[in-house]
Amino acid sequence: MRRSPLPVSAGEKEPEPRWQAVIALLAVALLYVALPSYLTVGPDWLLPLVVFVLVVPLVLLHRAGAHRIDVILGVIVTSVVTLAMVVSLALLVRALPTHKESPTELLVSASAIWFTNVLVFALWYWRLDAGGPHRRDARERHAAGAFLFPQMTMLPDVREEAGQSDWSPHFIDYLFLAFNTSTAFSPTDTPVLTRWAKALMMLQSLISLTILVLLAARAVNIL
Repeated sequence: MRRSPLPVSAGEKEPEPRWQAVIALLAVALLYVALPSYLTVGPDWLLPLVVFVLVVPLVLLHRAGAHRIDVILGVIVTSVVTLAMVVSLALLVRALPTHKESPTELLVSASAIWFTNVLVFALWYWRLDAGGPHRRDARERHAAGAFLFPQMTMLPDVREEAGQSDWSPHFIDYLFLAFNTSTAFSPTDTPVLTRWAKALMMLQSLISLTILVLLAARAVNIL
């Protein structure tokens, strides 16, 4: 007979599941494989291999409670995929005037880089906000950070009635924030409070806008 999970006691916050961030890293690696060879550095399998080699100890270190090393390794792997994305975008910009890519290749490449942009910055927001996921889990509630989520603006009694008294953002909340930044070029329902977060969101919007401009320019050229 399958045992049901133990309920979370009053005043104890349910820890955030980390598998969402792991899936995001693996998705970035798969999107990199979808790029043509002239938009990648080295073999197509190199980045997925690096990500996999870093993700495995990342998961093991988190389970073992080695949070400091976990944070360092997490920053390293996120930096690696960020650098790979920026290089691919630069190579795409350089290749555009040469008409090296077909319209189909351009659409696939731009889409892969755009989705990578969303995932990469979601990982950064998730990892840096309020000291990172481990520190957020250690607090009773998410009361301060780089982003003012709607749940943080609710009155205490309203938040309790809504079952959000111990609410804390999970990776999906940062993914939603990053998706809005790449589509609406703004955080929509979540104000940004710190300068580093504003700088990251400006950079993410710039990358997204660059991709859209490249697609528009190529479409006009085709017409």
